[in-house]
Amino acid sequence: MCGFAALLFPGPTDAAGAIQPMLDVIRHRGPDGEGRVGFAGPDWEAQAAPFPGGRQDIAIVLGHRRLAVIDRSAEADQPMVDAQGDCWVVFVGEIYNYLELRAELATAGAQFRTSSDTEVLLAAYRRWGAECLDRLNGMFSILIVDRRRRTVLVARDRFGIKPLYYWVAPDGMIAFASEIKQFTTLPGWQSRLNGQRAYDFLNWGLLDHGAETLFQGVFQLGPGEYLTLPRDSLDTAPGGRMPARRWYRPVPRPFAGSFAEAAAGFRALLEDSVRLRLRADVPVGTCLSGGLDSSSIALLMARQLQGAGAQRSFTAGSREPSRDERHYAEQVAAAGGFRAEYLYPEPDALFDELDDLVWHQDEPFDSTSLYAQRRVFAAARAAGVTVMLDGQGADELLGGYHGCFAPHLAGLLRRGRWSTLAREMAALRRHHGVSSGAALKLVLSVLLPEPVQDLGRRVIGATAYAPPWLDLARLGAEPGDPFLALGARSADLGAVSLAQLGGAGLQRLLHWEDRNAMSQSIEARLPFLDYRLVEFTLGLPNDYKLSGGTTKQVLRAALEGVLPEPVRTRQDKIGFATAEQMWMQRDRPERFCALIDQALAAGSGIFTAEAKRRCAAILAGQAPFSPLPWRIISFGLWRRRFAVSV
Repeated sequence: MCGFAALLFPGPTDAAGAIQPMLDVIRHRGPDGEGRVGFAGPDWEAQAAPFPGGRQDIAIVLGHRRLAVIDRSAEADQPMVDAQGDCWVVFVGEIYNYLELRAELATAGAQFRTSSDTEVLLAAYRRWGAECLDRLNGMFSILIVDRRRRTVLVARDRFGIKPLYYWVAPDGMIAFASEIKQFTTLPGWQSRLNGQRAYDFLNWGLLDHGAETLFQGVFQLGPGEYLTLPRDSLDTAPGGRMPARRWYRPVPRPFAGSFAEAAAGFRALLEDSVRLRLRADVPVGTCLSGGLDSSSIALLMARQLQGAGAQRSFTAGSREPSRDERHYAEQVAAAGGFRAEYLYPEPDALFDELDDLVWHQDEPFDSTSLYAQRRVFAAARAAGVTVMLDGQGADELLGGYHGCFAPHLAGLLRRGRWSTLAREMAALRRHHGVSSGAALKLVLSVLLPEPVQDLGRRVIGATAYAPPWLDLARLGAEPGDPFLALGARSADLGAVSLAQLGGAGLQRLLHWEDRNAMSQSIEARLPFLDYRLVEFTLGLPNDYKLSGGTTKQVLRAALEGVLPEPVRTRQDKIGFATAEQMWMQRDRPERFCALIDQALAAGSGIFTAEAKRRCAAILAGQAPFSPLPWRIISFGLWRRRFAVSV
């Protein structure tokens, strides 16, 4: 998994040593090793660390911290150079199909000295150049210094599973990093708020939906994007954004077969995805919520291991019965015959770890459920497990969120499928308690014309464009619905899936998963985000995913006979969620009130008096519960932890 840093200098510098603090701050990402290398002179001659002081003609410095998962020997450490000494790489993640690529490259004459996927990546780049990205099945952020072409290639995996940020310093130095906090160690850094992105988070709960971050001047490569930086044009305006190009876009593979054929194809691809993600030289376990997604992965993993290893699962339960899924997780563990561990996050422990949680996340987050996920990874690490399989991506692919009912119903209405619409509304009422009036609100939330969206959303009680609790002028933000720009208000379920895979949902979940896992030196792998499975599923008819008021139809059919029936047929959705409402309103209201007051007092005028009144009403149970109190708390803690100025 690991983490890296890179500094690119427009001219002679005395700042080569700045790479070390960037590595120190992400020691959690790579506790098993560290490496640095610099490139000096017009030919980018490699120069070993430590670098001598004084102003030097150093163009590039690379640094890497390693979590050893495949080939744990020192020969597989990074930065790694190819056999010819021409290409150097630092990368984060795993290339799951590295054995197949290695065999293909060996047939073409490549020789290998390690059994690592890093060396395979270098050989693939040497043979195919940037086009090698198309051949990689994995999760990765990559930076390659190519001395032959005098270029630097920077690339991110298809779905943005692994992070990759950059910042241009006032003196023109370009810095790349795995986590934003690495930039805080650099000369010239100042933490400034990006007001528009703060509005997107505070009002809409959106993060990671574009190149910008909540830190002004810090950008990220998007999913499936890359940069090629020639040696003679490393000059970039301070704080500027660099023009990235897309090397991958998810393209649905049209499917014309029956539902049974779709289920069989889905299962075969998911099984193969799990098989590839079991490749490791360290123990592999599973996150297990008891829901469809994690249960499917855990049981397919158990079938492939067939007792070859002592499989472990880790589940976050809840003391609140309505939020507890342990009874489902226990059925899955019994069916798979693996060791299961159950833990129960508590609010007092959350308060104890809150500062560290905020630090590791880099940006604010809109739910305490992140703490439950963090505790799961901590338990896995304490048990000696280094790799964890998890279920992210299935909801986005398969219409798994109950919010998908809106585009589903709206699409039926728009296509004039009245009888099907009536049946679906009846099924929603039967399975989920959605009344006819509530179903109509769902349809309106999608079909209202954009010019009247704001009025319509206020009428149906949805998020307003300009909430009275936020001073948009002070924040420096324009009101609007970012989900519209992302295509997430479509009346087509397939279009919504594509939007959710992009910036309308999945990207923030991947951010949270990466930081939570890596804070515990854990590598999280996501079988549902194998690009072959994604493209196959996107090409399926919408009613193969959502119909009869039931989500994830094709997954349920594919895992019949594998999943316990109570799990396969369950209609509710919880996940690793805390009893946040109970914590705030019943168990520790005074602690949460204190945090809200601190955030509002230090809000720099961003929040109006209405923010305090609204949060107080929510905590007192006098207004419908919403994420607003926690968003304000998290935003305030983040600003304080990173000294973010407005």
